[in-house]
Amino acid sequence: MAKKSAVEKKILRIKLVKSMISSPERQKATVRALGLNKVNQVVEHADSQVVRGMVAKVIHLVQVEEQVQ
Repeated sequence: MAKKSAVEKKILRIKLVKSMISSPERQKATVRALGLNKVNQVVEHADSQVVRGMVAKVIHLVQVEEQVQ
């Protein structure tokens, strides 16, 4: 089996850019589960389908940047 030493890991930098005040409770819970509490706070997560799905649900509240490590 081939080794995956040359595999590049993708990191998602997620920034909360809009307040969650008028958002439904499910969206607030999703943003909190991503680790965001305050506007302009930035968190980094490994790129996965789970994180991508969470971001897709609150894309109107966050800004996403991809980074390769």
